[in-house]
Amino acid sequence: MATPLERWVEEQAKLTKPDSVYWCDGSEEEARRLVEIGIKEEKIDGHSVFSELNQKTFPRSYYHRSHPTDVARTEHLTYVCHPNQETAGPNNNWMPPDEAKEKMRALSDGCMKGKTMYVLPYMMGHPDSPYAKACIQLTDSVYVAISMRIMTRMTKKVTEKIGNNKNFVKGLHSVGDFDPEKRFIMHFPDEQFVWSIGSGYGGNALLGKKCFSLRLASYLGMQEGWLAEHMVILGAQDPSGDTTYIAAALPSACGKTNLAMMESVLPGYKIWTVGDDIAWMNVGEDGRLWAINPETGFFGVACGTSKKTNPNMMKTLTKGTFYPTLFTNTAINADTNEPWWEGMNGVPKNIIDWHGNKWDPAAGEKAAHPNSRFTVSAYQCPTLSPLFENPQGVPISAIFFGSRRMHLNPLIVEGMNWQHNVFLGARMGSETTAAASHKEGVIRRDPMAMLPFCGYNMADYFKHWLSVEKKLVYKPRVFSINWFRTDEDGEYLWPGFGHNIRVLKWVIDRVHGRVGAQETPIGLIPKIEDLDMQGLDIPKDNLKKLFAIDKDGWLREAGDIEEFFKKFGSRMPKAMWDELNAMKRKLG
Repeated sequence: MATPLERWVEEQAKLTKPDSVYWCDGSEEEARRLVEIGIKEEKIDGHSVFSELNQKTFPRSYYHRSHPTDVARTEHLTYVCHPNQETAGPNNNWMPPDEAKEKMRALSDGCMKGKTMYVLPYMMGHPDSPYAKACIQLTDSVYVAISMRIMTRMTKKVTEKIGNNKNFVKGLHSVGDFDPEKRFIMHFPDEQFVWSIGSGYGGNALLGKKCFSLRLASYLGMQEGWLAEHMVILGAQDPSGDTTYIAAALPSACGKTNLAMMESVLPGYKIWTVGDDIAWMNVGEDGRLWAINPETGFFGVACGTSKKTNPNMMKTLTKGTFYPTLFTNTAINADTNEPWWEGMNGVPKNIIDWHGNKWDPAAGEKAAHPNSRFTVSAYQCPTLSPLFENPQGVPISAIFFGSRRMHLNPLIVEGMNWQHNVFLGARMGSETTAAASHKEGVIRRDPMAMLPFCGYNMADYFKHWLSVEKKLVYKPRVFSINWFRTDEDGEYLWPGFGHNIRVLKWVIDRVHGRVGAQETPIGLIPKIEDLDMQGLDIPKDNLKKLFAIDKDGWLREAGDIEEFFKKFGSRMPKAMWDELNAMKRKLG
């Protein structure tokens, strides 16, 4: 007799009508076979899905050029389909579940004709973790199948784990015909189901990524009492050998991966990488906050990544294991057959741009798409934490809420108490990036870096964050960070990258009660003498500018925060209004 999983796959195959159905087992042999299919058989916009790169310098690496209309998350076509609109909130596009399914059935009818349906069984989190979830994704894209193998623990053991259970996470995906008018990503949180059509881009097509690990999981976490967050997880080891674990929320393309793999400039300090994008956080029996990374790979922004900005990522990309590494929409150095992108190193003479044409610098176009990506296994990372496979995860002692602000936010600000800590996250606003399909450089409110990913009403999300305090015996310290402040000439005041360890050192000292702080109207900031500046020559005036509080600027910011909070009406927690009004009073 067929299991619930087998019956569900049969139902989707009847609708999508693939020529064949293939159940993936996650093996190395299978990965090689699927890459060959992508090189020799499948095509996108006239190009092979995969082409082999220089195997000496980038072993096991392949190039993927996506459809030219399909290069970023399509937030305006992404819906969260709760039974009522209030539950979805003003932060989400909403469609009634029945209407959404009717639309998707019409678009999906026969969408896999002439193709193979790949059944991807995968775990989000270590199989032995009490926090892990068993999932199935169906797709007609060999690129998605390979990417999911890199990003998750894909194995046929997941089907055994699901067995006769009806309660597993479901994802149905097809690239369709890449028509932007027929492109939708629909989430059904009450059913733990994501249905995506028309896109092959990571955030729209790798359904274990943002779709499940954040949109569905955030709602599930609210119901079950845990947090699914858009956060880096790292361990900062000090000279005594003690490691302090930090979770950091930063909007896309604001340096999450660089922070997670930072190479310290201070002797005796080392960063251990647990994750660069997703944190699932639970309060343990010991009253501490524990975090796991449910993924096993990095889907990072290529542009700007270099031996200078992130040497450990460059080592990760060139290591080569039994996991393939994929480069998507970068340029190619035609002389060496290596991936290239702006900010990587010097400009080669002969470049093929991301469209597949010979690049002419005089034309004013970038050679690599600004949101070009790499997909690479975490197991190739030289700084991978020894606790990466720990089923319980790591204990979190500090949380960062980061943003990209050129003029307003100080380098670091600490929260005063748990309510104020949540407000630090709720007030976040950041300058937009190319990771989402909208204009760059516009200030967008992005609480906890979760605005595009919170799978329910954000007012209820803030309430959930506030409620976590009741279970915590040992509360992590919470900070707002901003590496991007500039002077009057637009020059960065802080060197960033490996020098960020200086800020982390102060945070570690705060966690362990070794240094004090000074109060400002927006929170606590370091005393300049408590920052370790050895070997770094920054004029004292610039240091002061990094922590300057522009009261008029912050009052304008308060007005912008107020307008954002008003969108949530009576559901907005009183605690957040109290903190906003207190900040205004302190600013005078």
